[in-house]
Amino acid sequence: MTGRQDILTHNVERDEAGQRLDRVLAARHTDLSRSRLKALIEDGRVSADGVTITEPSYRVKPGQALTTTVPEAAPYAPRGQAIPLDILYEDSEIIVIDKPAGLVVHPAPGNPDLTLVNALIAHCGYSLSGIGGVRRPGIVHRLDKDTSGILVAAKTDRAHVALSRQFEKRTAERAYLAVVWGVPAPASGRIEGNIGRDPRNRKKMTVVREDKGKPAATGYRRLKRFGTVASLVECRLETGRTHQVRVHMTHAGHPLIGDPLYGRSTRARIKGLPETVVGALRSFPRQALHARLLAIDHPESGERMRFEAEMPKDMKSLCDILENNS
Repeated sequence: MTGRQDILTHNVERDEAGQRLDRVLAARHTDLSRSRLKALIEDGRVSADGVTITEPSYRVKPGQALTTTVPEAAPYAPRGQAIPLDILYEDSEIIVIDKPAGLVVHPAPGNPDLTLVNALIAHCGYSLSGIGGVRRPGIVHRLDKDTSGILVAAKTDRAHVALSRQFEKRTAERAYLAVVWGVPAPASGRIEGNIGRDPRNRKKMTVVREDKGKPAATGYRRLKRFGTVASLVECRLETGRTHQVRVHMTHAGHPLIGDPLYGRSTRARIKGLPETVVGALRSFPRQALHARLLAIDHPESGERMRFEAEMPKDMKSLCDILENNS
């Protein structure tokens, strides 16, 4: 192991006994986010009484000596690229973006550059490189490539930790607009179901048994119906699981229009519809999903901040065509 590293120690107290290792460390080492600590545990950088522990869910015992080795931030790979950003708000701590559909959030195999991270580096400078100690500087939460809407990124370690905690504790408010097949009934409600990896398709998530996956809940409200063909709904996240809105709406029988992964065959749904509508439905290039609202507490001042982004043109056009022919 090379480079500077910090060694953090903590003896498990009586009232901490039986708690998860990652929770105990997060409560003790408040300058590190729980996600960062979880990654350190899984990387074998945490020990209990000299024995390496790699399970974040490990239950600690009273009197155990916990040692956490925190290495320097991972070497920074992405480079700055001048990609236009629609900035809703920016200060020395955070930057809030209205992300367009088609923009990948961070580099990954298959998308090594031309991502939001590359754009943030070009805009904010390389001071972002160590934030979070990962190769995704400043990224606290993410949107799928083809989901548009509001995303907040951290510009300091303090902001990264504070924002991460808000998402973990579910105090951040998030609302999405989605155009779905059919008419959800009742007009408002709550979809609840654990989300886990689909055993038949590892690229997909699905609703699984209660003893599997992670708990997830989505509140929905039907804003407009387009005959019996489709509806515009608002979805509010109570949790933040991978593909949550897409999975829960599909589970409820109302997959998103244009969703290439969770959408079902459109043949029966479009039968008998006007050619204009059929063309719009078949050609819509992505899942019709937009992150409309984000509310957070500012990492430094604590002030509640609320951001909204209008529905993008492609979804507006789709809704207009559906409405004019319903």
